[in-house]
Amino acid sequence: GITKKMETIRKQMKKHPGLIPQFIFLTLGMSGALLYLVRLSRGPHVTKNNPEPWSKLDPTYQYKFVAVNTDYKSLKKQGPDF
Repeated sequence: GITKKMETIRKQMKKHPGLIPQFIFLTLGMSGALLYLVRLSRGPHVTKNNPEPWSKLDPTYQYKFVAVNTDYKSLKKQGPDF
């Protein structure tokens, strides 16, 4: 039964004590991943005072994702010196 299996596991742990931290970290990682997936499955976290902030922007609002200002004429070299 179960007690026989537990005794077998105890014997294996005594033979290989270096595996104990590995099982601990494996269990922590799997439980953390499970908690994260449960949190994701509950849906987006909606705040009470401003649930949809994007709906308050007018249609002419300019979204700024990336702004890179590079003047290629001011660069002195075309490439690195090897």
